[in-house]
Amino acid sequence: MSDDTVKYLLPENRIPKSWYNIVADLPEMPAPVLHPGTKQPVGPSDLEPLFPMSIIEQEVATERDIEIPEPVREVYKQWRPAPLYRARRLEKALGTTAKIFYKYEGVSPSGSHKPNTSVPQAFYNKEAGITKLTTETGAGQWGCSLAFAASLFGLDVDVYMVKVSYGQKPYRRALMETYGARCVPSPSMETEAGRKILAEDPESRGSLGIAISEAVELAAQRDDTKYALGSVLNHVLLHQTVIGIEAMEQMEMADADPDVVIGCAGGGSNFGGIAFPYIGRNLREGKNTRILAVEPAACPTLTRGTFAYDFGDTAQLTPLTKMHTLGASFMPPGFHAGGLRYHGMSPLVSHCKELGLMDAISYNQVECFSAAVQFAQAEGIVPAPESSHAVKAAIAEALDAKEKGEERTILFCLSGHGHFDMQAYTDFFDGKLEDKQYDEAALQTALSKLPDVG
Repeated sequence: MSDDTVKYLLPENRIPKSWYNIVADLPEMPAPVLHPGTKQPVGPSDLEPLFPMSIIEQEVATERDIEIPEPVREVYKQWRPAPLYRARRLEKALGTTAKIFYKYEGVSPSGSHKPNTSVPQAFYNKEAGITKLTTETGAGQWGCSLAFAASLFGLDVDVYMVKVSYGQKPYRRALMETYGARCVPSPSMETEAGRKILAEDPESRGSLGIAISEAVELAAQRDDTKYALGSVLNHVLLHQTVIGIEAMEQMEMADADPDVVIGCAGGGSNFGGIAFPYIGRNLREGKNTRILAVEPAACPTLTRGTFAYDFGDTAQLTPLTKMHTLGASFMPPGFHAGGLRYHGMSPLVSHCKELGLMDAISYNQVECFSAAVQFAQAEGIVPAPESSHAVKAAIAEALDAKEKGEERTILFCLSGHGHFDMQAYTDFFDGKLEDKQYDEAALQTALSKLPDVG
């Protein structure tokens, strides 16, 4: 590679052949998932109403490498390996002594990292004879990605989209429908969970926890239907590790090694995708690459939440997982990064945080959009609101290196583009974008309702 290389590309035959399972390298095993009734660890039969057995096996797997099925790798060829960029123009604009690299996942058909897991989930469900999937979505990135994957494998999809995002992101809704999915604003009158929420609050803006409740409720009622999740669970983060595996090889091409690896974090999927291979390397090889998760200040799960057992959904239909949580009934304000508006964090990411294997920081949305605009004007890519949090953190790291006169190599995951989020940018330019604040009293109330597991 020349000294002025901007993008680092791998050929299709370098698509990873296996996903990386961080559980194999952790010094302590994560806490087990518990049945909400018995408070005992769940078995495969407890999860079978929601997931096919192949997915359940991945959820509890402990081996380091899990083979990627060839039909999945064939679909991956449509956008993988994803490019790694050196942000040379941004570096110049900042006048920094740091090197900034970003792994760009917006090249996928749906515009984000989410197809890395939607494709294998659709594949495994098709193999199990399932004909329909239900799911939730916040900003719509996951709903679009599952709709795309389902269209490839001939599956029907019902997507329950958080109501505030349903209104904010009409083009993501249209993209889901283009792929053949049905998109429903949540809470809805289609489920018992939705009807209960609306009876209590007819003007409810919805949340990912509520939308999960609706999707889980419907999936559990039918033998031909399963539930698909876009973040949080172990198998989802497993599938996303193609991001970090590719990035490691591309960073070698650039003759660089990151001092810090950054990802935005809502449920944990793109963060785990870029970070877990590096955390695993730290554990195996004694390296000290710093790992940084970035979350919204209005929904600060890792930086403000409690590490405890909690439900993954508002209606308390899911098993109990030990994670950083704001409480299953917590209702985040309606900021634009809808994919980060979740009360809980991936149990694996939470476990890594508790073990001191990573750090976390939070930012308000106005400063994130400001960073996103600065990035777009230098690099030409408009980040999704979720991804703008990682951009903000990367710029802060670069400016810190400049102030200290240090060389520093920064790698972050640009998890998706913001082409369907332009209303948010319009609001920013019009001065209408406000920093949303969560209700501290409501947070305390939600945390007071955490289940007692003894």
